Formats: sequence, structure tokens, C-alpha cells
Amino acid sequence: MKTGMNASERTFWKKYLAKAKLDLSYAAYTKVQKSWQDENPTCPFNRLYFIREGEGYVKIGNTTYYPKPGELYLLPAGSDQAYGTVSDHTFGKYWCHFTAKIGDLDLFQLLQTSPCMKVQNPDELEQTFEQLIAYSQSDSLTSEFRAYSILMTFIADFIEQNPSVKLNLTSTPTFEKMNKVLLYMEEHIADNVSVDTLSRLAHYHPNYFINAFKQFTGYSPIQYMNHLRSEKAKDLLMTTEMNVSQIADALGMELSYFSRMFREQTGFKPTAFRDLKPKTIEMNESL
Repeated sequence: MKTGMNASERTFWKKYLAKAKLDLSYAAYTKVQKSWQDENPTCPFNRLYFIREGEGYVKIGNTTYYPKPGELYLLPAGSDQAYGTVSDHTFGKYWCHFTAKIGDLDLFQLLQTSPCMKVQNPDELEQTFEQLIAYSQSDSLTSEFRAYSILMTFIADFIEQNPSVKLNLTSTPTFEKMNKVLLYMEEHIADNVSVDTLSRLAHYHPNYFINAFKQFTGYSPIQYMNHLRSEKAKDLLMTTEMNVSQIADALGMELSYFSRMFREQTGFKPTAFRDLKPKTIEMNESL
């Protein structure tokens, strides 16, 4: 994942990525025919292939891969995708097609990964795929919840165990502009930052900026600034001996407003939150 990310940035991005809206199209196990072959320019959905046997190829963009049994491949939405056989010993594979959208953006446009990972426990993944297939075909009222839960786990495991993961913040002009705004807010957390200042940074009209910012972050500018301040305050409460008044001053806020804002953001008074800090147990060492 992206290096050099501070705590508030990491908090924002992990919550932002979790907003991905999933839609599972199909899941199955297939022993493919010798005639299995196709090309899909700018494919609108993700393909996940878990290879159990055989040989063949997949192509993502201009790169061709030859998956091996025990490997999990992701062919990301928005890419040129192709696949085919290379011999009579064809793939036996678990697979699913799905979309994962954050607004109009595909998750794996924003989050770039290596297309392949070696599965640590193939038998366990096979069982989980069987569950996904069963839920995708079930008419139970809760089957969609179960299927999406499994798909979420697949995505999380793929990201966590992937050898190469990075945020692509230049995937759209909006991301580049808003990331500049978020960094400015982080650097001026104790200042009275105006919407006019932020909108100029993004080169937007103030009214358009407010709507674009809320669509991007889920917060209004003032809500997001208070989110940043509460995250910073939590860190200071847990890692320093600064009193609540000093923390409020460090964040450029009056004490009463800071206390009210902190409680609205966290559900705790600042002093009550500090009481959650684990107490150090001093033990006398026997000589």
C-alpha cells in the first residue's frame, strides 16, 4: 500500500475504499472446453479466476500470463481482457464476475494490484468458492448478504496478500484535485480554512466544490475538517500528556466547541476517551 501515509490519511482511505458498491454477476466452477477463447476490450466487470488444474492463458492489456494451479488471478474492470487454451489439458477453475464501484470509478482503477497471488490455503479457498456459488444460486432472503460477505473477503484477502498494491490517485482529475485539497486541510488543521480557499485549490466554483467534495468524501468541508481534528485529538489524548485545553489550542479551537465536536465525532468526552488508554502495570522485579 502507499508509503508515507499518515494516520488521518490512512483512516480516510480505508473508509473510502470500503464504500465500494459490489454487484456479483455470476460464480461457478468450470472445466473449460478446448474452444474456450475470447477477447473483451475495456471489459466492464472484474473477473476472478482460481485455477485448480490445467493450463491456458489470460491477457490483461498487452501482457499475457500463464496461470498455474493454486494461483488466483484478478482481471480488473476497465482493462482489455482476453483468455484462451494452449493444450488439451484445459483449465479447471473457480471463477466469478463482479463489479466494485466507488461512484463512477472502478475499485481496481483506484487500487492497482499485481494480477496474481499464490493462494496460501487452496482447499480452504475452494470450499469458500463452493459457498459463494451456492449462495449466488439460492433464493434465500439472506443469500445476497452471504454472497457479498464472501466477495468482500475475497477482495480483502487479495489486497492483503498481494505482492504489489498502490493507490492510483491520478486515475481521474477529480481524485488529483481532491487529494490536493485533503493534503492542504491536513497541513492547516489548526487554521480557519474557508470554502473559497479550498475551491480555488481545486479550481472549482464554491457551490460546485461543496457538492463535489461531499460526493468524494461523504462529508461537507467543515465535517471533514472536524473529522481530521477529532482523529488528531484522539492521537494526542492517547500518546501525550497534553491536557484537553492544550489540545483544543493546538487544533485552533475554543475549548467548549472542541469538547462538543469531539463528543459528536466519537461519542466520548475527551477525558473519557483518554480513560480508555490501557494503564501501564508496574511490577516490582524480584532480585
